[in-house]
Amino acid sequence: MKRTTILTAALLGTLALGSCQQNARQTGVESATPKEKTMAENITKCDIRLGNLSFTHALNGADTCISIAEPEKLEFRCTEKRDIFCDPNGKLTNNTIPILLSPIDNTRPFTFTAKVTPGFTKEGLYNAADLFVYANDTTWQKLCFEQDERGNHRIVTVRTLGTSDDNNHQKLDVQTVYLRLSSDTRTLASYYSFDKKEWQMVRLYKNYYPSQIMVGIASQSPTSGICTSIFEEVSLENTSVSDFRTGD
Repeated sequence: MKRTTILTAALLGTLALGSCQQNARQTGVESATPKEKTMAENITKCDIRLGNLSFTHALNGADTCISIAEPEKLEFRCTEKRDIFCDPNGKLTNNTIPILLSPIDNTRPFTFTAKVTPGFTKEGLYNAADLFVYANDTTWQKLCFEQDERGNHRIVTVRTLGTSDDNNHQKLDVQTVYLRLSSDTRTLASYYSFDKKEWQMVRLYKNYYPSQIMVGIASQSPTSGICTSIFEEVSLENTSVSDFRTGD
């Protein structure tokens, strides 16, 4: 697989973090307008290599939260009350999650895949392992394997355009799944799989993100306790899936 080209420092000005607020796009779709300014202080440079991918940026100190147990295995430790969510009602807004990020060229197709084992615990409401497409703190999507209010483990997607939606998908009686985000530059889709062979689509929408974005991984613990998630078989390919309905 080809190593993703790391974008130059010119990218950094487009990745500043804004406030969680609603803005109207000219298209009539709710979104946040990215602001042109220097890199925010809570995004720092790092050099974390996993699979064929180099994570060169860390949000909220993510590079201090990880350890590489094996060349293809990363443990991501998240302390309690750290999450990312732009609540439409403002009550649950949180932007403290640590995320490892890798710049990519969104004008080219990509497929981002990882095997994830979240740190589920009895008290860990909304504990999850996440894959991200990230432009700034008001324009992003995460694909999660998450624990819900009843202790069930579900695939969850959250798409943020100024404010966040929250979609709970399938309940899965497993501890580990494969997650996948794929784009052909026009469409972005989210998938999960038990065996990395047969994929189930959970979300598909227009790729409205800017030309320069980041993909990332994170562990989250929005309520209590520590969530240590394991990431394995992480890969980034410069191609999209061939069939967006099946994820193949």
